[in-house]
Amino acid sequence: MANIDIGALLAGPKKVHFIGVGGSGMYPLVQILLAAGHSITGSDVNEGEILDYERRQGVRVDMGHAAQNVHGADLVVYSAAIPDNNPERLEADSLGIPCVERSVMLGYVASLYRRPLCIAGTHGKTTATGMAAQILEMAGLDPAAVIGGRLPLIGGYGKSGTGDGIVVEACEYHNTFLELRPDTAVLLNVDDDHLEFFGSMAGLKAAFRKFCALATGAVIYNGDDAGCREVVAGLPVALISFGLGAGCNVRAVNLREHRPALWAFTLQQDGRDLADIALAVPGQHNVYNALAACAGALRLGATAAQCAAGLAAFGGTGRRFEVLGEVNGLTIADDYAHHPAELKAVLSAAKGMGYKAVWAVFQPYTYSRTQLLLDDFAAVLPIADHVVMTAIMGGRERAEDYTVTTADLAARLPGSVWFETQRAVADYVLAHAQPGDLVLTLGCGDIYKCAHMMVGDK
Repeated sequence: MANIDIGALLAGPKKVHFIGVGGSGMYPLVQILLAAGHSITGSDVNEGEILDYERRQGVRVDMGHAAQNVHGADLVVYSAAIPDNNPERLEADSLGIPCVERSVMLGYVASLYRRPLCIAGTHGKTTATGMAAQILEMAGLDPAAVIGGRLPLIGGYGKSGTGDGIVVEACEYHNTFLELRPDTAVLLNVDDDHLEFFGSMAGLKAAFRKFCALATGAVIYNGDDAGCREVVAGLPVALISFGLGAGCNVRAVNLREHRPALWAFTLQQDGRDLADIALAVPGQHNVYNALAACAGALRLGATAAQCAAGLAAFGGTGRRFEVLGEVNGLTIADDYAHHPAELKAVLSAAKGMGYKAVWAVFQPYTYSRTQLLLDDFAAVLPIADHVVMTAIMGGRERAEDYTVTTADLAARLPGSVWFETQRAVADYVLAHAQPGDLVLTLGCGDIYKCAHMMVGDK
C-alpha cells in the first residue's frame, strides 16, 4: 500500500498506530504527527526510554504485538523489521486499514515542510545531521529533525518544528531515501557498504545519483570525494561542493588542532572568509561533516556566526564517540563505527587524544560485510594499541549461510584476542587495561552493552 495518498488520509485529526513505536527511527515521526494534531498509539516488545517519553506525551503503548492493538486506527506504520505475518499487520489488512512502511511515512512527514534538508552518504550521516540540526535550533529557526542518534540539545532522536525546514538523515539501505523529496540533498561520501543489497559499487552510486536527482533546490556534495563527484556530475540542479580543496565552494582553510584531536578552521564560501570554526568533537573526518552541516544550514537561513556557535556547542550524538564514564582510571567510550573507513577515522582521532593506550573493542556486524572487507578491517584495527573482539553479530543474516567468523579476522591481527560473549570481553579488558587508557567499543550492533557492563563494574 505504499502508493496510498497519506496526505488525503491524514487531512484531519486521525489515529495513527505504530508497530515498533519504541524505535529511534519512529520517535521523530511520532513527534511530528502529534504536533500536527493526530492521535498516536503503538506497540513494541521491549521497554525503553523512548516508550517512557512517548507515554508522557499521551501515546498509548501496548507491550507485545496483538491483533486488537490496531482496532480503531486510520493508518498503520510499521518498521522494516516487522514481517508480513505480524498479527497487527495481518489484522490491519483484514480490516482494510492502510499500512505503510516507516520510510514511506518519513517521506510524507518531510513533505510537510517547505525546505527539507536531507543528508546522505556512506559515513557521517548521523553526525552531520545532528550538527545541522544543532546549528538551526540554536539559531532560533526551530527546524524539525529526524536523526539516527540522540541529540542532547533536543532531548531525543528528532523533533517537530514551526520553521519551514526539516533536517533528515537519509539512509541508502534498501533505497529508503528515495521516498524523500529534498529541497537540498547532501552527499557526504561514497564508499563500499551494503553491497550485499546494491550488488556493486556501480549499483550503490546509481542509487545515490537517483537520490541527488530528487533535489529541487541544490545538491551539496563532498568535492574532495571522487565518488561524490562522479555521482553528481551533470545533474540539472545547483551543485555546491564542500571540502579542503581549492575548487570547493564551501571550504575549510587554516586547518589546525586547537586542542588534541579537536580541529579548528576558517570557513570560506566562494573564496570569502565567513567565520572561524572550532569543533568540540574529535577527528579530522568531522571537519567534512561540519562543512556539510554549514553549507546546508546556510541554505536554510543560518548565518556563518550561528554555524560557528552551533558547532562549538555540538558535543556529538549518541553512540558517536560517546564517553560513558570512567572506571578505575579507564575512560570508557562507545562509537557506532562499523566500516573500515569509519574505524580508521575514529581510531586515528582517539590516538591523538593523549591517552596512554587505546583499546579497540570491536563487534563485526553482518557476515557478508565481514567477509567482503576482512582485509580492510585487518588493516585499520591495528591503529589501536590493543584489539579485543566479539563474535560476529549477524543481524539479518544467518551464520550457517557463511563461513567467516571472528577467528578469521583475529588470525590477521597478531596480538588480538576475541571472545564469544560480551561478558568475557568486559572481564578481559577490565583485567588488563591500565589507568589512563581509553577503551572504545566499536560497532553498529549491540556492543554498546559491553561498554555499559564495564561502566557498571566500578
